[in-house]
Amino acid sequence: MNAAVLHAMGKPPRCEDFPGPSAREDEVLVHVHAASLKAVDKQLAAGSHYASPQQLPRVCGTDGAGRLSDGQRVFFGGCRPPYGAMAQQTVVPRAFVFAVPDTVSDELAAALPNPGISAWLALTYRAKLAPGENVLVLGATGVTGRLAVRLAKLLGARRVVAAGRNPKSLEALREIGADATIQLATTPEELQTYFVREGGESGFQVVLDYVWGPPTEAFLQAITKREFSVIGSEIRLVQAGESAGPTISLAAAALRSTPLTILGTAGIPGIEVLRKAFEEVMGYAANGALQMDTEGVPLADIEKEWERSRPGGRRIVILP
Repeated sequence: MNAAVLHAMGKPPRCEDFPGPSAREDEVLVHVHAASLKAVDKQLAAGSHYASPQQLPRVCGTDGAGRLSDGQRVFFGGCRPPYGAMAQQTVVPRAFVFAVPDTVSDELAAALPNPGISAWLALTYRAKLAPGENVLVLGATGVTGRLAVRLAKLLGARRVVAAGRNPKSLEALREIGADATIQLATTPEELQTYFVREGGESGFQVVLDYVWGPPTEAFLQAITKREFSVIGSEIRLVQAGESAGPTISLAAAALRSTPLTILGTAGIPGIEVLRKAFEEVMGYAANGALQMDTEGVPLADIEKEWERSRPGGRRIVILP
């Protein structure tokens, strides 16, 4: 079969012949129709991810969409090494296949679940977003951040503020639910002013943070009280990325003067939580409420397409 085969860490995979898989007990064979190319796929192949492969060669790709041998359309993940999603066939645990609605295309079915479920879990499973609360998304112009803005509105947020660096992408977020935008490419002092202004009297109850680093420090400075005050609504900040920096400086006053809770995304939840998240996200996709920009690329072009970036939150989808 044709597959995107990785021979050396830090090098792009090549499209070449690779022995086809056979399913073991409690596994299923998937005939792959589409596989998304994500940052984590590149990190795994570069050797910079904690789960990077120890043995090569290996087929790249962590998840995708395809059909089972009985014809059922599915989204899949958890490919058994050395197999991966960017191939004509792969093999995965039976528990990690999820039925895809007929109205959702192969490209969208491959691209949406990973970032969509991530955003949904951050908002619901971790932040416990309640209808009527205010949400701030730091890093809203990326693929996952953009979906988080839309999902926050679909989940009943009263006000959603999108913060990012790309002015054109920020403005486009107003069309899918952002009530206001904040340009992160400014001074820390200006950022603090923007956070206070857009939070209003009630402030933000949920913050999804895909950037960390200086923007997060500016937000924490903005919410830190300079006097004794009555406790307001709790602020739940979910740390989900580090595109602006891997560390922050956290003053004790930020935790002692405000009702702030900082949460991580906490890894992978149980299979039933994942299944509920998948059904919710794909349900929104099936009725047209949740979409994303994709670009299909033939598997034969994987080597030259590997390092190319797509502006505006577009996701590359590899087509075997």
